[in-house]
Amino acid sequence: MNDTVLLARDGPVATLTLNRPDVLNVLDLAMVDALVAHTTAVAADDSLRVVVLRGAGKHFMAGGDIRMFGAALANPPAERRRDTQRMIDRLHVVIELFHRMPHPVVGRMHGAVAGFGLSLMNACDLVVAADDAYFAGAYRHIAVTPDGGGTWSLPRIVGARKAMEIFLLGERFDAAEALRLGLVNRIAPAADLDRELAAIVRSLADGPALALRNTKRLVRQSLAQSLSEQLTAEAVSFGQCTADADFTEGITAFLAKRPPQFRRG
Repeated sequence: MNDTVLLARDGPVATLTLNRPDVLNVLDLAMVDALVAHTTAVAADDSLRVVVLRGAGKHFMAGGDIRMFGAALANPPAERRRDTQRMIDRLHVVIELFHRMPHPVVGRMHGAVAGFGLSLMNACDLVVAADDAYFAGAYRHIAVTPDGGGTWSLPRIVGARKAMEIFLLGERFDAAEALRLGLVNRIAPAADLDRELAAIVRSLADGPALALRNTKRLVRQSLAQSLSEQLTAEAVSFGQCTADADFTEGITAFLAKRPPQFRRG
């Protein structure tokens, strides 16, 4: 496996680090392969409680590798079309896995978050950003359309009109605007970003695993469900949770007026 994406494990927490810091962690073919392999591995690991996604160096991800696209210009248009679509189809496995894996995915954003980096961020369940982070759709600048589920996730987060603005104009916006739009959950001074991230990760890792996993699933699936279907799914999940040992601990701790001690990962 190449080292363009690193996978580290600390107890129930897995960390995926985009690792091309000298080029703003832009996406190339090797990174596509590494992202697919590592995301597949963490999605299948039932012992995990949380997955963290971050970028090495000064930036999260500034989109696709323009040099890769430049090299492809030597190929006939039909070949470019075929090869690019194959690459994007493979890359989209990562987005599907982020949505479907049971563990919450927490994104750590700093520096540039653009193009596919923005779409990848939007596939996370929670996002914390440094106050120096900046965001952009960016695709129009190289005359392509969004990928990574960007046209699916962004309108659902910010609304169709704002999503149109972000993609059609391609303008950069800052962390405060990202927070206002609901693209990130929290912002922190760059020096405090890891402390803020650690607090979120610890809360998730120490929480009731089944309840948190089911909550992620319910929220994700609600976008494609009718109200009646979602109400049924909520009832089934609630019942399932009450048969879990963490439910017993949660109720017992509440009645005893003490913090619950849920099962550790």
